[in-house]
Amino acid sequence: MNKILKPFIALFKLIYKLIDTIIVTPISKLIYRISKLGKNNSGKLERILNRPIVLLYISLICAIAVFYLVDNKVISLVDNEAEIITGQKVNVIYNEENYVVEGVPETVDITLIGSKSNLYLAKQIGDHKVVLDLTNYEPGTYKVKLKYNHSMNNVSYKLDPSTVSIKISEKESEVFNLTYDLVNENKLDKKLNINSVKLDKNEVIVKGSKETLETISNVKALIDVEAAGLTNKGEYKVDSIKLVAYDNNGNKVNNVEMVPNNISAEIKVDSYSVELPVKVVTSGDITTGYALNSINTSVTKVTVYGDQEVLDTLSAIEAPIDVTGLSTDKTFNGVNLTKPAGVRYMSETTTSVTVTLDTETSKEFPGIVIESRNLANGYTASALTESDRTITVIAKGVSSALENLEASKIKAYIDLSGYTAGTYEVEVKLETDDSRFTLVSTSSKVNIKISKSS
Repeated sequence: MNKILKPFIALFKLIYKLIDTIIVTPISKLIYRISKLGKNNSGKLERILNRPIVLLYISLICAIAVFYLVDNKVISLVDNEAEIITGQKVNVIYNEENYVVEGVPETVDITLIGSKSNLYLAKQIGDHKVVLDLTNYEPGTYKVKLKYNHSMNNVSYKLDPSTVSIKISEKESEVFNLTYDLVNENKLDKKLNINSVKLDKNEVIVKGSKETLETISNVKALIDVEAAGLTNKGEYKVDSIKLVAYDNNGNKVNNVEMVPNNISAEIKVDSYSVELPVKVVTSGDITTGYALNSINTSVTKVTVYGDQEVLDTLSAIEAPIDVTGLSTDKTFNGVNLTKPAGVRYMSETTTSVTVTLDTETSKEFPGIVIESRNLANGYTASALTESDRTITVIAKGVSSALENLEASKIKAYIDLSGYTAGTYEVEVKLETDDSRFTLVSTSSKVNIKISKSS
């Protein structure tokens, strides 16, 4: 109530000040001068003017006169101002069961024009309802005006936009298969993973114009992982899941109605982890004449979290170091552990690696069988000659380590990814689990024949 009366109080204070400045004070001065000029009647005039009630009556008469002039806009005390009300929702009235309306803006801006006090009242008590009444319209294309309902006669207005082009179409319906997308999945605890999602509906009815329905490629339930509160391992039921239709380009399709307009889902959250050893992987060549004697890490095991099918394929977490030009013992601090694809969280991310060197020696391992890897299904590979079946491998390292190195720890293989039937010369690759050794072979390539399986 105080907010409503405040403009009126301010207005009357302004009127009183104007009356006092413009009318009362000048009149008092005028009468004083007249009284000085007419000294003969000064006594009677002074007695009349000295009466408080006389000046009060004069002020009251003047106030009424000024108020009348201002109220009838003969005198304007303030200029008109403009006030913009943005983002006002457009209320569309039409036959929602049978028709679809396209082209109506969601919101419009209203510009109110009037005096400051009237604008204040208009903003406080006005409902500012913008209406587009299409009750008697049939399918077709129209240019229509928006209407603004307000009760302030002394305030004018403008709408932006004031006129819109719309299209009214017959409403049709079509059934779509329902899938889901996880929103804000990155906000889920890294130790957790979503094991399964079961929607309570597999299909949804989409209603809209024929042209709009033809653009729809798929309908998805958007499950907000953060809003669902999936904070621990267990089963959750999530309600009021929003449904959205998309076109072939992945853009959201608007102006369609979903039946039902939202669904529920049961989500199973689990936490799968394995403990893996840390494996040091070296790159570069040590100074000639030296070899790795020992490699020790401050972190020997790491607990990793992720999807079970990913973690089951992992055997170790790698710690890469560059030993190029190394000729003395060295400790590598802050070595980053390589995070495999599919792993969301690791209990350790760095380690320290201490490397000791010794004089390099070598040892030969003849008869290492060459394995075939990554050959496509439906094919078999065979060596063309006996010399293409096995290979001699020379292992270089310190003598104490070479004494304990077994031939079974050395692997020779050929990578046949993408190969089909035919005869090929393929590069031989070598590997060992122990980073202290450098492996070289007597033959870098072998000849093989690939045939289709019978």
